[in-house]
Amino acid sequence: MAVSIPESVDATLALLTGGNYVADRSLATALHLSLSLQRPIFLEGEAGVGKTEIAKVLAEQLDRRLIRLQCYEGLDVSSAVYEWNYARQMVEIRLAEASGGADREALARDIFDDRFLIKRPILQALEADERGAPVLLIDELDRTDEPFEAFLLEVLSDFQVTIPELGPMKAATPPIVVITSNRTREIHDALKRRCFYYWVDYPSAAREREILRVKAPEAPAELTRQVVAFVHALRKMDLFKLPGVAETIDWVHALVQLDHLALDPAAIDNTLGVLLKYQDDIAKIQGSEATRILNQIKSELAGAAAVA
Repeated sequence: MAVSIPESVDATLALLTGGNYVADRSLATALHLSLSLQRPIFLEGEAGVGKTEIAKVLAEQLDRRLIRLQCYEGLDVSSAVYEWNYARQMVEIRLAEASGGADREALARDIFDDRFLIKRPILQALEADERGAPVLLIDELDRTDEPFEAFLLEVLSDFQVTIPELGPMKAATPPIVVITSNRTREIHDALKRRCFYYWVDYPSAAREREILRVKAPEAPAELTRQVVAFVHALRKMDLFKLPGVAETIDWVHALVQLDHLALDPAAIDNTLGVLLKYQDDIAKIQGSEATRILNQIKSELAGAAAVA
């Protein structure tokens, strides 16, 4: 039996919380509107801020099938939507010829039948499901080419795909569509107009500490405070790739695994590759700069504690 769509912003926020996703009210509002009005939601933001996780949590909490289309350069209709099973079609043609007296028109109709259709993620998402409309995650759309964007316009407007040999194939119930982009390039306005838009930003320090409390409850409170303060200091710097929330979580898990109760220069230098993914960034922070940042955040945290 399908789990019903949350009927309010508070219920949507509770649904995300139930999936261990720490969200603010503005995100819950955008999701509530997307779900209740059956419109796709377009989530844009830096890599690692939790965009993809939203689709996973929705599928899990609503008990819906998650269908993921991972985008890449050169993605086309045959990989994303459908293609014909040419090998089976050829077998069918050979069998018809072997039996003799094959009607060409009837054979043409027969081989372009649903039986020979290989359904890719988008077409799968338009099919009926006893648990309710699935969650279609179109992940990292900015990696694709503009022609594929243009193809998606029909899907996002009418929740249908037109197959020349079969005609329009429309969803009885629109899927829950979540589109993500890391903004490596701009997505066309025509596609954005068909969606509700939400920018997923880096969380505040307080919310990131709450995320770590949920995702890494075994981490000491002091370590969590220091890690979040250190990461937020890095995000103010000119780095090639700023650390996302995913990297913050990974770093805390790594430090806990190594039995660190708090940050120290050696711990930072030895584990910085968990947090930063480019050698130039690591070289820029490692050593004296990491020590400077650590001393600065310790002073700020001590001052904040004294005021409290």
